[in-house]
Amino acid sequence: MISVEDALTRILALCKQTETETVDIRDANTRVLSQDVTAMRDQPPFDASAMDGYAMQRRDLVLGAEFQIIGESPAGGEFDGLVTRGTAVRIFTGGAVPKGADLVLMQENTSRDKDVMTLTELPGGGDHIRKKGSDFKIGDVVHAPRRLNPSDIGLLASMNIAQVPVRKKPVVAVIATGDELVQPGEVPGRSQIICSNNYALKAVLESQGAEVRLLPIARDNRKSLKQVFALALGADMVVTIGGASVGDYDLINPMAAELGLKLDFYKIAMRPGKPLIAGMLDAALMIGLPGNPVSSMVCSQVFVRPAIDAMLGLPARALPRQTFELTSAIGKNGPREHYMRAYVSGGKCSVSDNQDSGAMSIMAQSNALMVRAPFADALPAGAAVECVLL
Repeated sequence: MISVEDALTRILALCKQTETETVDIRDANTRVLSQDVTAMRDQPPFDASAMDGYAMQRRDLVLGAEFQIIGESPAGGEFDGLVTRGTAVRIFTGGAVPKGADLVLMQENTSRDKDVMTLTELPGGGDHIRKKGSDFKIGDVVHAPRRLNPSDIGLLASMNIAQVPVRKKPVVAVIATGDELVQPGEVPGRSQIICSNNYALKAVLESQGAEVRLLPIARDNRKSLKQVFALALGADMVVTIGGASVGDYDLINPMAAELGLKLDFYKIAMRPGKPLIAGMLDAALMIGLPGNPVSSMVCSQVFVRPAIDAMLGLPARALPRQTFELTSAIGKNGPREHYMRAYVSGGKCSVSDNQDSGAMSIMAQSNALMVRAPFADALPAGAAVECVLL
């Protein structure tokens, strides 16, 4: 068996970045920027008013002074004349500040009678003008790689970038295996269970930025496995669930080998998740996850999520850990790195009493995995522990 750290390093070494494609900015949210992009314009493109009021000269700030209104500057329009002493231009938020003005006086500091404005209250500091290019300038860069969020989309749009270079979504073929499985909505036989791992994995993969192909359930025989594997052709990654152990019906290893799998490793010193395999199946990365629901889910978090990041050109590394205070004592750990389901809140970590690898309800109630090193000593309540947040 190899360590979790070694396994992740070797999986990431097998990952190949996807190519670049260009998408409309309307479709770019959550996609990964693959190339640097530069602003096509200044923002603001002119000195703009930050509020509704009057554009005037600061030297005219005398309580009770009267000003002749010589025009207006609405958003999307402008005043072509010149502001001089004793004159002002009615201006609105986003309007271009006219020549000669160096101050926008808030309308709350004034009164108005037809075309005459009177200064009724001296303003505080600030000129209430957004200077040209104060947000960004032509040539300013948004650097790749970057997973784009709604704020990024707004920034790119304001930079006048309509087409965005992004990494293609890695295509992941997911294969659940086992005679015992039926699809959700079907009526299982007395010895069958509902297939759930592939749907949970699909959610993990899609939230990470992959395109998922859920393939039919592969039954525990070579013919069925071969047929389903054929449907995975062209995927960037193939993830199997179950069938990776050493039982009489665990056929993933021999079947994949028959199809040309170049095995990199098999079995890791991890709990849950010991019977995990990884290698290359033609041009696709193949990861064989354990069949137990929790084992599959934990391994998808620890290994598959970083692998998708690597394919998208993002910094690929182990999921970050945070330190919390343990709420109750726990015993010694065994020889494998243990990822224990836990719930964290208010800086404290509560570990579930039930760590059975088939108890998916406990996984659903957890928001973290507490990580314990091999052969770790028992810990008292109040001890500092490391957790991966889910």
